[in-house]
Amino acid sequence: MSYIMLIVGFILLIKGADWFVGGASSIAKTLKIPSLIIGLTIVAFGTSAPEAAVSITGAFAGANDITVGNVIGSNMFNLLVVVGVSAFICPLKVKRSIIAKELILLGYDSKYHNYPDNVLTQADGIMLLLLMAIFMYYLIELALTSRKNGVEAETEEEIKVYSMPKSIGLCLIGIVGIVLGGDWVVDAASAIALTFGMSQSMVGLTIVAIGTSLPELVTSVVAARKGESDIALGNVIGSNIFNVFFVLGISSTIHEITINTSVFFDMFLMLITSLIAYGFAVSKRKINKVEGVILISLYVAYMAFVIWKG
Repeated sequence: MSYIMLIVGFILLIKGADWFVGGASSIAKTLKIPSLIIGLTIVAFGTSAPEAAVSITGAFAGANDITVGNVIGSNMFNLLVVVGVSAFICPLKVKRSIIAKELILLGYDSKYHNYPDNVLTQADGIMLLLLMAIFMYYLIELALTSRKNGVEAETEEEIKVYSMPKSIGLCLIGIVGIVLGGDWVVDAASAIALTFGMSQSMVGLTIVAIGTSLPELVTSVVAARKGESDIALGNVIGSNIFNVFFVLGISSTIHEITINTSVFFDMFLMLITSLIAYGFAVSKRKINKVEGVILISLYVAYMAFVIWKG
C-alpha cells in the first residue's frame, strides 16, 4: 500500500505543480507583477505547506528532531538539488538587484539558530515571525513599486494568460495536488524507511526533508522548463526563508524546541551552501548547467555524510 501511495503522490505533485505554475504565471502577467515576486510569495509559501504541516505537527507532538531536521534538510535539498536540477535543465537567469538581497538574507538567517542552551523559546519564535512579517512587507512594497513602474516578468516564452478566476482556480487546484501529493509521498517514504530502523533525526534530515521538498523540486523544474527562471529560483529562496522564519517561528511559539547539538554542524553547512549559491547567482547573473551539477554533487556528498554520521 505504501508503494501505491508513493506513486500516486508523485503524480499529484507533478500535475499540481504544472497547474500551479501556470496559474501563478498568469496572475503575474495580468497584474504586471514580476514573476520573481510571485515565486518568492505565492509559489514559495504554497510549496512549503508540507514542511509547515510536518514541523507544526512535530512541535505539537514534541518531536524536536523531526521539526528542526526537516527545516535544515529541506533547505539543503532546495539550494543544492532544486536549484541544481533546474539549472541543469535550463540555465537560471538572475536579476542581481532583487535576488542578491534575498540570498544574503537566506544566508544570514542561519545566524538566528545560535540560541543559548540550544533552545528555541517562544520569544525566539515570535522574533522569527516578526522577521517574516518584515520580509513580507518588503516584498509587498517591491511588488507595488514594480506594478507602478510597469515592470513585467521577462520570460523566454510567452506566458499563457487566463481569466483571473481561472488563474486562481488553477493555483488552488494545483496547491491541493501539491500538498496532498507531498503528504502521501512523505507518509509512504517514512513508513518504508522506518522499517529499516532509521532514527527520528535521520528521517527528519533525509526522507521527510526530501519528501516535503518534492513540491519545490517539481514546481521549480516545471517553471524552468517553461522559461520561468524567476519563479524557479524565487520559489527556492522564498521557501527557505519561509521554512526558517515562519515554520520554525510558529513551531517554537507553539512549543519550545530543544535543538540537538549534533545538528549545529548541519546548520553551518546550510550557511556555507547559501553562500555558494549566492556566489553562483551573482557571478554571471545566471546559474548554468555546470554549476547545477556542482550543486547536485554537493548534495550527494552531504547525504553521504549524514548517513555516515547517523
